[in-house]
Amino acid sequence: MLNTDFMLQVAKATIKGVPVTLEIVIVSLILALPISFVFALLRLYSVKGGNQFVKLYVSFIRGTPIIAQILIVYSAFPSLLASFIGKSAFAIDPINYAYIVFTINAVASLTEVFRSALQTVDRGQYEAGTMVGMTSSQIFRRIILPQALVSALPNLTNITLGLVKNSALAFIMSVKDITAIAKTEAAFNYSFLEAYLVLWVYYLIISYAAELIFKSLELYFGRYRKQVKKRHYSNKEQLISVTTDKRRSPAQG
Repeated sequence: MLNTDFMLQVAKATIKGVPVTLEIVIVSLILALPISFVFALLRLYSVKGGNQFVKLYVSFIRGTPIIAQILIVYSAFPSLLASFIGKSAFAIDPINYAYIVFTINAVASLTEVFRSALQTVDRGQYEAGTMVGMTSSQIFRRIILPQALVSALPNLTNITLGLVKNSALAFIMSVKDITAIAKTEAAFNYSFLEAYLVLWVYYLIISYAAELIFKSLELYFGRYRKQVKKRHYSNKEQLISVTTDKRRSPAQG
């Protein structure tokens, strides 16, 4: 039989770690999104030097287990910082190392997501925007980017869910997240099954909430994409009309 009283005790104790877990996920995503977008552009436009660096970076990070990355960063960074700022480097909150590891990991995955999403946008939309007098930045901001975001959202959802689950490894860096608290409670009472069931429920709730948020974003940007497409076809019709009129004019003359 499961010890339900202990499960309630663990649930009350573990809820204190929920903000820490959410903080790791949100901060890592906020840091990773702009970096990975720039990396995607470097790859998409085959920028000399930058393209090769990004390809190597993505291959290296995606080809190594995250647990190895955690152990390397958590071992190397304090020692490296200590050579500059002294022993105070070892007093830094370990959550900062979690930000570094999970950001590095997320950048590699998001780079490929953004690159493939940008490639899904029809080149003709850029040409149509140019013909109606829009600048490159306006075309990118108003036409290309919204559609690319819609294409990227399903994969972005998967990466976020993966980040939520991977954040459970932050306890290795002495971060007091929900996993660390649940493991501590389990060790004191020797009731590991009950503690891990509570942990499983917490991660399930967080993941489901993340799915709902991204689903809402997908619906919102989906409506925006339809508006952009309507504008694109309208611009295309204008372009065809102008071209036809120009061709007719010499003939009439």
